Amino acid sequence: MVSGETSPAGGESSASSLTAIHSPLPISKSTANKIMVSQKIPSNSLPEQLLELSIKSGAEAAEVFQSKSLSRPVFFEANRLKQLETSQSEGTALRLWRNGCPGLAVAYGPVEPQALVERALALSQLNQPEAVELNGNSKPSYPDLGEDVPIQKLVEWGKEAIAIIRDEYPDVICTGEWECDVETTRLVNTKGLDCYYTDTTLSCYIEAEWVRGDDFLSVADGQTERGNLQPEKVAHQILQRLAWAQENVTPPNGRVPVLFTSKAADMLWGTVQAALNGKRVLEKASPWAERMDKLVISSSLTVYQDPHAGPYSCPFDDEGTPTESLVFIQDGVLQHFYCDRTTGRQLNLASTGNGFRPGLGSYPTPGLFNFLIQPGGESLQELIQHLDDGLIVDQMLGGNGGISGDFSINIDLGYRVQNGQVIGRVKDTMVAGNVYTALKQLVKLGGDADWNGSCYTPSLLVEGLSSTGKQN
Repeated sequence: MVSGETSPAGGESSASSLTAIHSPLPISKSTANKIMVSQKIPSNSLPEQLLELSIKSGAEAAEVFQSKSLSRPVFFEANRLKQLETSQSEGTALRLWRNGCPGLAVAYGPVEPQALVERALALSQLNQPEAVELNGNSKPSYPDLGEDVPIQKLVEWGKEAIAIIRDEYPDVICTGEWECDVETTRLVNTKGLDCYYTDTTLSCYIEAEWVRGDDFLSVADGQTERGNLQPEKVAHQILQRLAWAQENVTPPNGRVPVLFTSKAADMLWGTVQAALNGKRVLEKASPWAERMDKLVISSSLTVYQDPHAGPYSCPFDDEGTPTESLVFIQDGVLQHFYCDRTTGRQLNLASTGNGFRPGLGSYPTPGLFNFLIQPGGESLQELIQHLDDGLIVDQMLGGNGGISGDFSINIDLGYRVQNGQVIGRVKDTMVAGNVYTALKQLVKLGGDADWNGSCYTPSLLVEGLSSTGKQN
């Protein structure tokens, strides 16, 4: 998750560092249900106590952000089931304002209300006054998102995926993790806001290691969904990469067309997310700060967010503002930036429902819960056929150069294409270029969009990137 560009709702739990309770054995369905019930955050006394004590102690406004999570990962190692775990965590953040000065205090697990209030008040004395940005007088009812699955189902999915891979490649060693994560978020404040929902996501990750003499190959893939995972899809994606890697070949040098798979394309979109961040616009750091209603990338590209799409959907942000559908770039033309309440006010814009906390102890800042690129119509195989001589990038080491867009990446897993056919894997190869330039030089957009983290992107073929590789 790109800090400031993506949100806890779209990836890591806000309370991911909390104390975990581990169970070495499977838990029964009835026990799991009891734990699930405990995840619900009712209108209990703690948030109300904290608000009441804050006002009594001299604060003019306060809010309480609560997160409770239950995670049940299943681990596989060396092709076998290794471990089952159950982790439960809880975190509470109190933010208040006294004499206009904000103070933020965080507690994990059981909370002593008066001590938390006193800590927040003490911290407020160290800060400068600011405008109080709180949503108010609203008690919306939001449905829970996602569906729970039993641990046994996670185990079955893991075994199925590994079996499919090893039926084709018995020498491959597989490692994996399959997980069901339930997180409940509640936000209340002194202006009458009280909103909460429970979010259940399923995720998996598989790594296949293939050792051939001195040659080591690692192929990884995964999936995040609600309600159901597809082990056969993940397994066949890995099988395709293993098949392409049967031979090691010499990489091309110079300027070549590059096909980023949906897994690798996320590297490009991290820069775009930064450029659309209202805070970067306010700081004049975004190259698109003065480019509203102008063409900024290829006219084939439309970029948007949708609060109902995929496993990273959410009904409200960490300031209690309802999330909304928003097209950032339409047919290459810049339409909107995303903002939290403070940034929106400073830009004379309304909040777009994108105020998220990078962590439980952080203040809300402009962030994304999901980020979608409208796919094209061609399959990955059809995109490959457009290449006379070029590269496929599937896994990489290193990342983009931030908001400048300049990047230089080492290809961890990539392939050379000649005459529309994959001829083998390339090693010791680097690709460099600029994200903004590359997205203006888009050749083709795939129809194979998939979630990579909280980014829903298809594969894409771009021109003019520089490739440097070791010649055999």
